[in-house]
Amino acid sequence: MQRSDITGQRLVAIVLLGCVLFNYPVLSLFSKPGALLGIPLLYLYIFIVWALLIGLTAYVIERRG
Repeated sequence: MQRSDITGQRLVAIVLLGCVLFNYPVLSLFSKPGALLGIPLLYLYIFIVWALLIGLTAYVIERRG
C-alpha cells in the first residue's frame, strides 16, 4: 500500500470517529446541568472533541512515513 492510501484510510477513520462522538447517545452524556470553570459541560465537551479531531487530522496529514 502507498502512503496516500493509508493516510486516506486514517482520515476516513477520523471522520467516522467524529460522527460517533458528535452523535446523540454520546452527546446526551454531557447534556446535564453543571459547569466546569463556568463553561457548561456540553459546550466544553464539543470544543474539546473538536480540537482533538483537528489535532488528529493534522497529525495524520503531517506524519512522515
